Amino acid sequence: MTARILIIAGSDSGGGAGIQADIKTVTMLGGHAMTAITAITAQNTLGVQAVHPVPTDMVLAQMDSCISDIGVDAVKIGMIGSAETAQAVAVRLAKLDGVPIVFDPVMVATSGASLADAATIAAFEALMTLATLVTPNIPELDALGGDAIAARFGTHVLAKGGHGEGPMLTDRLIGPSGPIDTWCDARIDTQ
Repeated sequence: MTARILIIAGSDSGGGAGIQADIKTVTMLGGHAMTAITAITAQNTLGVQAVHPVPTDMVLAQMDSCISDIGVDAVKIGMIGSAETAQAVAVRLAKLDGVPIVFDPVMVATSGASLADAATIAAFEALMTLATLVTPNIPELDALGGDAIAARFGTHVLAKGGHGEGPMLTDRLIGPSGPIDTWCDARIDTQ
């Protein structure tokens, strides 16, 4: 059976990140990608030129359409759009019993543009409580409270090291009881 993956994230008009990248990944891995778009961005390789959040009721309507008809085996959350949407999505996902949830707490685009305000970042707590795995980069992990979020929210954290300094980068997996594993590799300089 093909895994049914509900992706809740923002749209990247340049196709390099966001829901477009998630759809490509799920499809390449043989899954069925479903989406609830939380924001529309105008962005390219140079940066984010504009962001338009999708109203919360429309995000929930997209989720409900997929969940009620197709069903869902796993959820991947990216850019959430607003604090109101984060809270509402958490309430809706809490009804999915036993469905793994991966939450990538997107706060800043690679170009440096802000994609979440302080209220939205505070609302991430409701999503981290539900998440099976939270995947922040180094600045996001620092903004959320560091490694302690794994124990605080009873989740696993994959701390992505791509924003680290130096020639070697390290990803770290932290569980509620502490460190589990690390992976190191050389930085790849690319545009």
